[in-house]
Amino acid sequence: MSLTREREQAAGKIMVALDYADAASAERLLNELEGIPCYMKVGMQLFYAAGPAFIAGLKERGYRVFLDVKMHDIPNTVKGGSGSVTRLGVDMFNVHAAGGSAMLEAAVEGMEAALAAGQARPSIIAVTQLTSTNQTTLNEQIGIEGTVEQAVLRYAELARAAGLNGVVASPAEVQAIKQACGASFQTVTPGIRPKGADIGDQSRIMTPAEALKQGTDYMVIGRPITAAANSRAVLEAIIEELI
Repeated sequence: MSLTREREQAAGKIMVALDYADAASAERLLNELEGIPCYMKVGMQLFYAAGPAFIAGLKERGYRVFLDVKMHDIPNTVKGGSGSVTRLGVDMFNVHAAGGSAMLEAAVEGMEAALAAGQARPSIIAVTQLTSTNQTTLNEQIGIEGTVEQAVLRYAELARAAGLNGVVASPAEVQAIKQACGASFQTVTPGIRPKGADIGDQSRIMTPAEALKQGTDYMVIGRPITAAANSRAVLEAIIEELI
């Protein structure tokens, strides 16, 4: 494999979290990262501020887009929301597995009903447990018994049975998810921190190389890149770490 192809594959595993309050701030980062074929993740903060027009702009630039709005509502509402985001042309979006089987199946139905002729199916993935959730939060605040890994696997199997393409989980759970749900069941892993980076509000973290070794399909990286004085240099260093 050529070095160029290796770099493209490594970059394609990285989802840069555009956690900005407005489109202008995100555009500055996009200009700095121009030409690096990574995924772009648009979360609630930016989507609620910049809306569908920003998604359209990312697609015009040629980026693959993960719309991270974590839908969680009654099945009919999620079905409608799923249809709306599918019509935006995103490549991936997510829902909360905690909504249950009927809600997850409704998300798939809404996506399929909204697909335009020739449009590629976006991946729908389910949030299992947030990477800020630790054992105490799970048991004493959310009220779910057992370990974090048990809770994650239960939701991953629920998502697979409902026809979803994968889950959001921490890199620590990737191998168990792949073993339970199959190698093609996608894992998207936040909580990735390059060595020496501030862990912030994350609890279950790994470095990019460690997450890759676990077999993750995509790794979400935000503040270590977006808050860096030289964001491009940080992203290039992460890509080198993955080759």
